[in-house]
Amino acid sequence: MTEFLLPDFVWRALLGGVGVALLAGPLGCFVVWRRMAYFGETLAHSAFLGVGLGLLLHLDPIIGVLAVSVVIAVLLARRNPSDGVGEDTLLGLLAHTSLALGLVVLAFMEDVRVDLFSYLFGDILALRAADLWWVALIDLVGLSVVAWLWQSLLALTVHEELAAVEGRRVKWLQLAFMLVLAVFVALAMKLVGILLTVAMLIIPAAAARRLARTPLQMALGAVVVGAVSVVLGMLASLYSDVPSGPAMVVAAAALFLLLRALPARG
Repeated sequence: MTEFLLPDFVWRALLGGVGVALLAGPLGCFVVWRRMAYFGETLAHSAFLGVGLGLLLHLDPIIGVLAVSVVIAVLLARRNPSDGVGEDTLLGLLAHTSLALGLVVLAFMEDVRVDLFSYLFGDILALRAADLWWVALIDLVGLSVVAWLWQSLLALTVHEELAAVEGRRVKWLQLAFMLVLAVFVALAMKLVGILLTVAMLIIPAAAARRLARTPLQMALGAVVVGAVSVVLGMLASLYSDVPSGPAMVVAAAALFLLLRALPARG
């Protein structure tokens, strides 16, 4: 029986990965529906600045990432479309500037050794019990907000102007969603890394879209695809000695291709 028992660090990794999939599912659906992948990339790139500031201020890097992501989300939500700067231009400006600033801050801290590979691609096998509490807390808050705003976010996604006419507070809804997405980025960075965070948002949602008939089915399907990707990626990591984060993304992409090969539901 003992050969079937997994070490504690593997169970922590699996629990953390499934926890990320729980929140990534519904969030990824809205990212796909609203074509916000570039916004997610901007948050992911800004994570480098958060890491640098966290280390500079002797804080947990995840707190620095969370703070920077929230600031960028607020800046984008309060953007004035009439200022002459296109949204894609602003996103590119924020993404690359924050990335460059983060690298500059890290370069100035010569007495601090930073494993950039773990931040880029994650280190899910290094999760501690305290990290799982972070995952549980962020899942609880994030899923509660998404459930509370589900119908309003759907209305906003279908037709923004009509949602405003119906009395929905469009700007506030956009800000709330961006903040939840920012919190997710801070959470997922620890597991799959800065470069792969957006992939775990988009790929499971895109895979689930093939067979879903309703938005709720797509959200639940994205959670399932994400969780299965975590398990398959962990197995590949354990038995093939490949990095866990990239293995999860490859597994998600394989599931996407598999589901795309199936006939669409009528």
